[in-house]
Amino acid sequence: MLRPPTPVARLRIVVAALGESIEADARMNLLFDHGLSSGSAMLLFVCLAIALGFEFVNGFHDTANAVATVIYTNALKPTTAVVLSAFFNFSGVLIGGISVAMGIIKLLPLDLVVAGGSGTGIATVLALLLSAIIWNLGTWYVGIPASSSHTLIGSIIGVGLANSMRPGHAFGHGINLAKVAETMLSLVISPLFGFLAAGLLMLLAKRMFGHTHAMDEAPARDVPPPPFIRGLLIATCSGVSLAHGSNDGQKGVGLVMLILIAIVPAGFALDAGATQADIQRTLRAVDAIEQTIQRHADRAGSADAAVVQTQFASVRAHLAGRHSVVEIPRSERFAVRQEILVADKSLESLVKSGGLGLSSSESSTLKSDRTSLRRMTDYAPSWVLIAIALSLGLGTMVGWRRIVVTVGEKIGKAHLTYAQGACAEIIAASTISVASATGLPVSTTHVLSSGIAGTMVANGSGIQRSTVRNIGIAWLLTVPVTMLLAGTLFTLMRLAFH
Repeated sequence: MLRPPTPVARLRIVVAALGESIEADARMNLLFDHGLSSGSAMLLFVCLAIALGFEFVNGFHDTANAVATVIYTNALKPTTAVVLSAFFNFSGVLIGGISVAMGIIKLLPLDLVVAGGSGTGIATVLALLLSAIIWNLGTWYVGIPASSSHTLIGSIIGVGLANSMRPGHAFGHGINLAKVAETMLSLVISPLFGFLAAGLLMLLAKRMFGHTHAMDEAPARDVPPPPFIRGLLIATCSGVSLAHGSNDGQKGVGLVMLILIAIVPAGFALDAGATQADIQRTLRAVDAIEQTIQRHADRAGSADAAVVQTQFASVRAHLAGRHSVVEIPRSERFAVRQEILVADKSLESLVKSGGLGLSSSESSTLKSDRTSLRRMTDYAPSWVLIAIALSLGLGTMVGWRRIVVTVGEKIGKAHLTYAQGACAEIIAASTISVASATGLPVSTTHVLSSGIAGTMVANGSGIQRSTVRNIGIAWLLTVPVTMLLAGTLFTLMRLAFH
């Protein structure tokens, strides 16, 4: 069996990756290349520090779920377990892509997403970050596994509702209800799936190995499990940590991009690393979408179709003949971003209303064209990924003990067995990985805690109702409390920045 790298070897890998990425990614210089006033520069770094702080808190708040099983089965010593989990969380952020990050951004009302360089945009990201950090720290302090995903989603809804209460807005207007519903559905279904799937896997394991097999034993105090079981538990812990990084890490990436676009719109509204080929790909997507609309001109006579075509004409005028984004005047780059996002939003409304009457093949082609259209707006520089990965990884190694005690000792009435730990983590890693691939945020906390509860029920061990009740209350309160907190903070800070 391959032995995991030592902590020193892992640190060397992390440092090497960080150095290579920063050296290769000159776009980090954009932070210092736009003549920001001293006040704006200070605000930028404060906001970035808060965003990295959110991911740091996320690390020690959520990753405790991943290491609880290996610690409480004596598969790994606590220090080794958290370092291993930190390494795989770090790796997960780097390989996870940005689909979840962009999905988080799209939950916000469009007028907030395109509010770069304004007090409203800055108030948006600060309200999201502060409300999420406050709730995460509070639930961590009392040792209750709560969901960072629910926390962030609740904050986003709260900011959207507060924004819709401004003069000239209709209450609830602008909130992407379809995306909110899709996200909330995934957050509700995933723990139910984790409970049932982990319970069924536990029953299957009992049938395969029998009641007397070592897999079904409670760990002896300070005695590591047999080599095969130990290897399995280490592998499942690594898998959950990797999946957690690939999903939760993207939420931090999305928040950092909102900050950069709000405070340095000229530098980050569009991907400064886009090549001439990328620009040509965007223009081809514009042409293809316009042709699709024209083929259905008899049905596409709505105001949305007119908005799309008007915005596309402006995008084409800005991009035609450009060899790189750098050639676009700084004063125009954010306008290009606005035009692309507004056109894409109008196109989405047109498609959902049936205004184009597309066939299934045309819908698939249009979806691909829309992805190409947003290639220069849906991006994240590699240094942002590295910064979030480091914050999440370092957070993993701090403050994990409170949540570990709850997960390992207080969910079930009996001590966690080897089989229970392995089954819960296999299901959690699989569920989170699928969600990351489809661009949906899920809660590591909910999936894994529910999975452990499912294995306890399947094993006849029973669950501690008081703990489950407290966790359930926290889960139910997370969204409404963070909605209220974020909405209040947004209103106060928007007035202050205005």
